[in-house]
Amino acid sequence: MTTKIIDSPPRTAMEVFEMLPEGTLAEVIEGQFFISPAPSFQHQDTLLEIASQLRTLIRAHGHRVIVAPFDVYLDKNENVVQPDICVILKSNRGILGQSFKGIPDLIVEISSHSNSEPDLTLKRKLYQKVGVQEYWIVNPETKEVIGYQQKEGVFGKKTSSIATIQSFLLDVIITF
Repeated sequence: MTTKIIDSPPRTAMEVFEMLPEGTLAEVIEGQFFISPAPSFQHQDTLLEIASQLRTLIRAHGHRVIVAPFDVYLDKNENVVQPDICVILKSNRGILGQSFKGIPDLIVEISSHSNSEPDLTLKRKLYQKVGVQEYWIVNPETKEVIGYQQKEGVFGKKTSSIATIQSFLLDVIITF
């Protein structure tokens, strides 16, 4: 971690975000700053199960599976998120390094009481707007999964199931 010298107060949510220490669970969505508490065991257990299966199923194709906390800069000024899981296809032209600068192909959010509203509305609208191809919202308590797929610039609700996710983008089925 490097020490940052603050010579003037931050003026935007993105400037505040850029000043945070590495690993801080924070996001900037449409210019608004959000900070989250550490996730629960059930959240992390669900995340690990889904991410492990995804990685096993798509690794041979050269695709990447990345888990939070990991910064994803959807643009330069207003939107940086930390999806629970994101998949970046081999053909994706984003830049992967200390963070990802670009649009992930698939995003999975493991919802909890503290973040269910942003996941269901704010993030869904943002991910649709920037062109994420597929978006899943998983409730770790009920194991309900809601899946959306981008078609002609709009998310269509493709699936709603319990403990099973079918990715049309990746042509895989995940059970947890």
